[in-house]
Amino acid sequence: MGRSPARSPQRPSTTASVRQQRQGGGGPRWRPPEWLRSLLNARSVAGQVFILHVVIVLLLVVSAVVALVLQVRHDSTLEARSRSLAVAETLAHSPGIVEALESPDPTLLLQPRTEAIRQQAEVDFVVVMNTEGIRYTHPRTDRIGKKFVGTLQPALAGRPVTEEITGTLGPLVQAVVPVNNPDGVVVGLVSAGITTESVGGVAEDQLPLVLAAGAAALVLATTGAALISRRLLRQTHGLGPHEMTRMYEHHDAVLHAVREGVVIVDDDGTLLLANDEAHRLLGLPEDAEGRDVLDLSLDPVTADLLSSGRVATDEVHRVGDRLLAVNQRSTDRAGGPPGSVATVRDSTELRALSGRAETARERLDMLYDAGVGIGTSLDVARTAEELTELAVPRFADFATVDLFETVLAGGEPDVAGAVRRTASAGIHKDAPLYPVGTQTRFVGSSPQGHSLASGRSFVEPRLSEAPGWRAQDLERSGQIVEYGIHSLITVPLRAGSLVLGVVSFWRAKRPEPFDEEELALAEELVARAAVSIDNARRYTREHSMAVTLQRSLLPRSLPEQSALEIAYRYLPAQAGVGGDWFDVLPLSGARVALVVGDVVGHGLHAAATMGRLRTAVHNFSALDLPPDELLGLLDELVGRIDQDETEDEHSAPVTGATCLYAVYDPVTRRCTVARAGHPPPALIHPDGTVEYADVPVGPPLGLGGLPFETAELELAEGSRLVLYTDGLVEDRNHDIDVGLELLRKALAQAGDSPEDTCRAVLESRRPARARDDIALLVARTQALTEDRIARWPVPSDPAAVAEVRATIARKLSDWGLDELIFTTELILSELVTNAIRYGGSPIEVRMLRDRNLICEVLDSSSTSPHLRYATMNDEGGRGLFLVAQLAERWGTRYLPTGKIIWAEQPIP
Repeated sequence: MGRSPARSPQRPSTTASVRQQRQGGGGPRWRPPEWLRSLLNARSVAGQVFILHVVIVLLLVVSAVVALVLQVRHDSTLEARSRSLAVAETLAHSPGIVEALESPDPTLLLQPRTEAIRQQAEVDFVVVMNTEGIRYTHPRTDRIGKKFVGTLQPALAGRPVTEEITGTLGPLVQAVVPVNNPDGVVVGLVSAGITTESVGGVAEDQLPLVLAAGAAALVLATTGAALISRRLLRQTHGLGPHEMTRMYEHHDAVLHAVREGVVIVDDDGTLLLANDEAHRLLGLPEDAEGRDVLDLSLDPVTADLLSSGRVATDEVHRVGDRLLAVNQRSTDRAGGPPGSVATVRDSTELRALSGRAETARERLDMLYDAGVGIGTSLDVARTAEELTELAVPRFADFATVDLFETVLAGGEPDVAGAVRRTASAGIHKDAPLYPVGTQTRFVGSSPQGHSLASGRSFVEPRLSEAPGWRAQDLERSGQIVEYGIHSLITVPLRAGSLVLGVVSFWRAKRPEPFDEEELALAEELVARAAVSIDNARRYTREHSMAVTLQRSLLPRSLPEQSALEIAYRYLPAQAGVGGDWFDVLPLSGARVALVVGDVVGHGLHAAATMGRLRTAVHNFSALDLPPDELLGLLDELVGRIDQDETEDEHSAPVTGATCLYAVYDPVTRRCTVARAGHPPPALIHPDGTVEYADVPVGPPLGLGGLPFETAELELAEGSRLVLYTDGLVEDRNHDIDVGLELLRKALAQAGDSPEDTCRAVLESRRPARARDDIALLVARTQALTEDRIARWPVPSDPAAVAEVRATIARKLSDWGLDELIFTTELILSELVTNAIRYGGSPIEVRMLRDRNLICEVLDSSSTSPHLRYATMNDEGGRGLFLVAQLAERWGTRYLPTGKIIWAEQPIP
């Protein structure tokens, strides 16, 4: 007693159990998501839009389905009428139909035929009848002999008829066509038809597809409506029309009541909303909404901020006589519309700070412009001019730069030497300052002298009260003060531990003198300029060294020879010297070799590599090698140079070296040419026509593995051979084929002489700022006339030497060279004797009267004699020694069929 009974476990109430059973079981009941319930709620704007959208789409889908069904039925009926008429006309005009109708038993002949046609044409019946409508054929044989149901009068009159009636097979579509005999008389009728049940079957077969398409369209449209309504639901937060109207009225009242400007701008810079305070603070016109922010006559900085949409926090902007603090944030966070919202507060009490902030901003802008605008070229003088142009008038009224003479030449500064006024700028041109180019020495008491000696900056706030600077030039100092220049800052141009010169900033227009803050700004400006000036100085030094090296490696004068009249031009690139080179090399037998080459790149390495290649060509040409063999040896040399350079990490391999080598013989007027990756030579014929010689192109030097090929050109006397480097024809703006065509046109308009040709080409093809070196070599051919050539065959007999000596003497007498008879007889006697003894037939002697007397002996042996010193006991070995003593030059030149031993003697 007194204790309450124990409670049993809680169970669901009977009402709840019954409710669950009525709902279909004891499991949890499915409930639609919250957003779907909101869409189905007709009170919200989103729900109303969704329901209206679904109803409209449903009506459109139903209308479309009904229209499609009717259209299908209509099309099926038209198809049935066309098919019936076609079958009836085909049978009515078929062969044998008239004879069958006139036969004793038309049914026997026509019934099988009509049934076959009916099955093939997929119609329900094909009936043949007489002119009275009595059937001869029918799908149902019990209908044969009975009256046809339908309109016959038009068919009896000779016209086919199509109609929809109810016949013996039920509702149908049929066509009746007359059958005419050869005289045109209607002797019978043919009818074909399709029942309405068959027509409807076609439509019913297509109906499921139409309904399925309509259902799919309904589902897609409903889904799209749900997505759109869901987005609208999220934006309206499920509010109804009246609630939204009331909310926007409250928001509008609050927006215009606050004492802070609010500006909303979309992503393309259009002003969407500005409250009353924003209109007042920014001075916006009444029609500001809907216009571009940049067109509202705002302060440019403020307008740029509002239109840019960037984030800003308490940025101070001057608008009229107000200082406004602007905060701006983006509105597209968390799925919001793109754009920005800015708040504007009046901060006029910050006016004093604004002036200092504006000054600081201007100085930062000046320093930024100095980093961008100073040092755009590697020219010392131009860099100094850029410094003065930047400082005037933003910082000073006048600015001058004085540099040591050695710095202008690219060397180290000479602190004991004089300085030269390198750059000057000012707000007026008549200031009594030293002009540009003036050489001077600053006295120690002047601010410039102090800066150069100590390496520190100085300020003279009042020049009229500073006697130290007047000691530099009393007369000019007085003129400067009278002109109105009253304050000065001098800053040394320091590059590490070197003082390159001094920069002076002069003030005249503004009454206040320079102060310490402006001194710090001047030092920062000069420090940035000093780096660029020092870089330009170093570049000038390297460029001068490279130019000196390259000029020393290129030919300073052309050798004397009679085979070619030559003119040349060499133009270095603006960015620095490169590896383009050329040469003219006299060879044996009055021949001349022309060579043009190019080493890709600029600077000392390219110039040094060019010198190595030119020296190698000189050495190889002394061997009298054919052009293809010479290029092969040069290719191997470049390959070895590349291997050596690869082992040295501080060197670069020779990449992109090209060469063209040509040998001209004035005796035969033939020119043998080979090229390794070089542009083809141009040939100007005596009549002025221009063409590019077809010379096989080999790979650039250093690649190896492939042989070089030669081309042999026969040149008429007076032809001009033009050799050049790719800098003359290649350009970034067009293809090399265009450059070759432009060069061809320039050569076609050139004068006759090589000098005129060089001048015309460079006037038309020289770029304003060459990016690559240009080497141009023009050679006009000359021929050695027959009266200056003598040749004789020599039998392989020692006794023939005496006859050769006599013939030589006679020929030299004819040429008026009696003084050379004795030495020439000795030389040719030794050479002919060696050819007879050690060579092979045929043997030939040739003499050329050029600048020198050239004697040549040709034989078929490829064995070359060697000069040696014979002892007292030797019987032979003195012949070539004697030739070497008597001749100015001698040597051996190999031919495909033998060799030529030659010797030259100067003509007195």
